[in-house]
Amino acid sequence: MENLSLQDPPLSGSLAVTNNVPPPGPSQLPPQMFTTAAQLLDLTDKKLLLVLRDGRKLIGVLRSWDQFANLMLQDTVERIYTKDVYADIPRGIYIVRGENVLLLGEIDLDKDDYIPEPYRKVSPTEVHQLHVKEMQERKESDKFRQSKLQELGFEVEHNGEVLL
Repeated sequence: MENLSLQDPPLSGSLAVTNNVPPPGPSQLPPQMFTTAAQLLDLTDKKLLLVLRDGRKLIGVLRSWDQFANLMLQDTVERIYTKDVYADIPRGIYIVRGENVLLLGEIDLDKDDYIPEPYRKVSPTEVHQLHVKEMQERKESDKFRQSKLQELGFEVEHNGEVLL
């Protein structure tokens, strides 16, 4: 994408008059400068990795989007990582609300099939069992940490749990 500014002369084929007379009305951004969800135009029909706010990782081909950056992915898979294993769960066509996207990046198709050294692909059920176990361990360690902080006088967050 070109680096353009408001002071650049208009492109050929533009409707502006070039007789050193400024165009009437407020200055307009050149059509090449997108400052909103229109930046997704370059990523349309490309394979993307999305990381959502809840931690899920989705891989799919961006087919459509709107002004709110809501995305429609085709041939989507959800990739779950736990320790040194991962699994891909096919999800098909997936619609993602724009405010839930934490990170978005294009996947290099030349390196798409490369799996980093410590990881190995296993069945989704095996990864799910390991993931549940890991979440339980994390919950217990968070509970221990929160009790220690509370002993020191810090207010702890309760992550939506019901306090009795």
